[in-house]
Amino acid sequence: MDLQTLLAVSIFLLTLIFVIWQPKDLSIGWTATVGAVLALLTGVVSLNDVWAVVKIVWDATVAFVGIIFISLILDKIGFFEWSALHMMKRADGNGRKLFVYIILLGALIAAFFANDGAALMLTPIVYAKIKHLGLKDRFVLPFIMASGFVADTTSLPLVISNLVNIVTADFFGIRFIEYAFKMIIPNIFSLLATLIVLYLFFKKDIVKEYDPSLLKNPDEVIKDWFIFKIAWWLGGFLLIGFVVSEIYHIPVSIIITIGAVVLGLATYREKIVDMKTLVFKETPWKIVVFSIGMYVVVYGLKNVGLTSELAKFIKDFQSYGDLSGIIGTGIIAAVLSAIMNNMPSVMVVDLAITDTGFKESVQHILAYANIIGCDLGPKITPIGSLATLLWLHVLEQKGIKISWGYYFKVGIILTPPVLLFTLLGLYLWNQLI
Repeated sequence: MDLQTLLAVSIFLLTLIFVIWQPKDLSIGWTATVGAVLALLTGVVSLNDVWAVVKIVWDATVAFVGIIFISLILDKIGFFEWSALHMMKRADGNGRKLFVYIILLGALIAAFFANDGAALMLTPIVYAKIKHLGLKDRFVLPFIMASGFVADTTSLPLVISNLVNIVTADFFGIRFIEYAFKMIIPNIFSLLATLIVLYLFFKKDIVKEYDPSLLKNPDEVIKDWFIFKIAWWLGGFLLIGFVVSEIYHIPVSIIITIGAVVLGLATYREKIVDMKTLVFKETPWKIVVFSIGMYVVVYGLKNVGLTSELAKFIKDFQSYGDLSGIIGTGIIAAVLSAIMNNMPSVMVVDLAITDTGFKESVQHILAYANIIGCDLGPKITPIGSLATLLWLHVLEQKGIKISWGYYFKVGIILTPPVLLFTLLGLYLWNQLI
């Protein structure tokens, strides 16, 4: 191993360790920035590489920040609590039906408000409502675990459903409608598999009955009906905007930013949210810095030829046909995500796919397999995604301690069958179309 390779790998590993560890609440933005600066100073990357990375990730990170900003406002006016209460009322006291409904709600929120929104906003609400029913902790845990698991496994259908999706779609020039057409069916496969594995795993601990009369009327939790109604109109605007962006090649972040500004101004007018706190403290701007910094560090791995080595494995898998290529690439992405976090993993595999030299159509189908691996693979370990680490932190604040050992035991059992079934769904759908 030559000096540049040793430096690139060392900087990457050191940055990754501090991103996952976060000693004394050290911001992931600062960690990634220091890693990027080290890569620049040592010559692992150049200023041109930094600019190349900015062009790759700016749309994804701005779109992600916009989605979380919108989600935060909706959370504060009671939108997600209203949704959860509707599901709990509709289940009409049947615990098993409620378990299915909560998973379906998580899938819907993940699709439109990203996996982070589903995991971080739905989970505390579900926990509070289930506890309010007076159930023992053993009956609460299946709902908590299901809320966190489904947030990632069903974050496939739209470009905006996961930061990983946006990064890869931008990297390969895949537009909104094209992406949705290719990934909605695999997402259904993932949802079905998620429902089955979660139900089978937690079957003994799913409460059979509960008293729905203990729950509030859903309308009681809405803090501002004006913003609530605006949110529904905004949803329609965004969907139309995404179609327009497809036609006129407008970055998806522009559409989301317009929606975020409109909702923000309406909320500011109503004075129901401290907008200063929301904008400057709660909106995750550090993700913008983290994305650029982390990907600069990853780009160093490409410069020393490590992504080319990974490309050889992908080419070997693809040589046996599309099924082998899809499953092989998806498993590589999943394993990398589980052991080193999905944010750097998706970029590493994206770069490796381009290094294969395959024609565009083959690269695109492998890119979808990479997305599936990087969306689902993180569920194997607690360090697989930043959302999971934050989710565990939120639960600990609520008094729920889920050990890393327990999480891994659940993740290693539940994730592989869902991953393989989803990759199979991608292959079958690709063959059909």
